[in-house]
Amino acid sequence: MTQIHDAGAELVAVSPVTPDNSLDMVQKNALEFKVLSDAGNKVAREYGIVYKVPDRISMFYQKDGMIDLTKYNNDDSMELPLAVTYVIDSGGIIRYAFLDTDYRKRAETAEVLIEVQKLGR
Repeated sequence: MTQIHDAGAELVAVSPVTPDNSLDMVQKNALEFKVLSDAGNKVAREYGIVYKVPDRISMFYQKDGMIDLTKYNNDDSMELPLAVTYVIDSGGIIRYAFLDTDYRKRAETAEVLIEVQKLGR
């Protein structure tokens, strides 16, 4: 995190959860970055990264009490954004993007840092 700030950048997470739930997530996990609320996945939809949770999965979530998306997101769309990492320059241009439909696969921190450092050159 310090290296990202030292490179003149800021890490921000964007989530469809309500602002109160975002704040709870930040506090509970002692996050050192902002988590912004994207109500109704409006921004995620503009980036084309929203998907509808399949009925069998949403039923599983509800049945086992794992996560109540309706409560967390304050809507009944059963939609989520894909887990994407972007490096966006000060002009709003995406300079790096990482996307994998498997939410467990994330961008490598070292790779993101290299891309952030390129912006300062």
